[in-house]
Amino acid sequence: MNHRLPAPLLISLLLCALPFGALPALAADDPGLAARIAAVEAGLQPAVAISGAAPVRRRLADEMARLGVPGASIAVIHAGQIEWAKGYGVVTPGGAAVSPSTLFQAASISKPVTAVAALKLVENGTLALDADVNSYTKRWKLPNNVDSSPVTLRQLLSHTAGTTVHGFAGYAAGAKVPTLVQLLNGAAPSNSRGVHVSAKPGTKWRYSGGGYEVVQYVIGERTGKDFAQLLQESVLGPLGMNDSTFAQPLPPSLLARAALPHDDAGKPIAGGPHTYPELAAAGLWTTPSDLARLAIEVKQSASGQSNKVLSQSMTQLMLAPVLQGYGLGWSIDGTGQAQSLSHGGANAGYQNMLVAYTERGDGVAVMTNGDRGGELAGALVRAVASAYDWPTQRAKERPAVAAPAAALAALPGKYVIQGMGDFTIARAGDRLTVALRDGATEPLYAAADGSWFVTSQEV
Repeated sequence: MNHRLPAPLLISLLLCALPFGALPALAADDPGLAARIAAVEAGLQPAVAISGAAPVRRRLADEMARLGVPGASIAVIHAGQIEWAKGYGVVTPGGAAVSPSTLFQAASISKPVTAVAALKLVENGTLALDADVNSYTKRWKLPNNVDSSPVTLRQLLSHTAGTTVHGFAGYAAGAKVPTLVQLLNGAAPSNSRGVHVSAKPGTKWRYSGGGYEVVQYVIGERTGKDFAQLLQESVLGPLGMNDSTFAQPLPPSLLARAALPHDDAGKPIAGGPHTYPELAAAGLWTTPSDLARLAIEVKQSASGQSNKVLSQSMTQLMLAPVLQGYGLGWSIDGTGQAQSLSHGGANAGYQNMLVAYTERGDGVAVMTNGDRGGELAGALVRAVASAYDWPTQRAKERPAVAAPAAALAALPGKYVIQGMGDFTIARAGDRLTVALRDGATEPLYAAADGSWFVTSQEV
């Protein structure tokens, strides 16, 4: 008779049975480094801390089990170089241990890599930042349903072009995959709507994976080259990102090195990784160490210390916010020594985060193979921020008040947000809880201004 354990419990047992990532050789000779690694592994923090309450610190293994995330990988940048990289857990329950060379889908962290390649084409005169992108294409044109305003590469890279389609679901193993033109038109077998302009270009910021697919198309038609090969030659190769590829689907020889995707219950996604023909927006396979190499080069290029792909002036332009703190491919936050570049990524069964400072030589890349890995990645970033005494990226502190009696009676129930799913609020004594997804119940805190918040994410 077979007994099936709940996924988080099964993962917890597996994590205990397997080596929890090999320590970098340097750690054995550097007690300070070993202490910092230990502090990170035992110092995961929620996104929000309650004012006056004891600080919450959780262990990485426990959080992976709680969130149903079988595997995680991390690379930490310190003093301008990768100080350590380590894998945790397994590629799938019963599978191999995650190592620093295990491949993950980067999801939307593909976008800044695409931006670097596009800006390289600007520097060599193949493209122009402010030209009408339709002037580069003959076989397909970006429809503008608003007015006759031209859409530019600068707008597409900064999510200010007014283009549609936020993100992409990918295609399950065995499903028919559309061509890029079918995808842009929303034609079968595409599972997303067509990409067009629905807001006046340049007037507002709206995240658009669809806009990056327009960039992919423009690059392909303008250069006549395969996108994956062009990215290999222009960005991945020069930066030494030797464990990275835009190949979709991943060839069998590389799939053997990959972490497999898991849903929010920790169960393997049927058929394995989804295929993403949306290469520019979501198609990169990579490792945290390779993402760290990208961040290090961007930082050094901006200061004129290393310009392997882009010039100093072009990199500085890339890091200049256009609208709402977003530059050309990166989210930019803060100023001076506290300024950081970052990007997250979420594909089916993969959740990741990359953050690094533009002037300080610090940063971290985290990749996971679970749909609840975003919470884990955020907690790991905050653990690194504390262990390395960063000026930002810590938990946000918020005061909480007692839940009003009227709210305790009125708020419990099921709520539906069009296009975003549903959530459930329940009463637990003199407090409220909220389940933002099945099996993920957490306290719901009241603020003095009448708003409500959770600690797992800053919303």
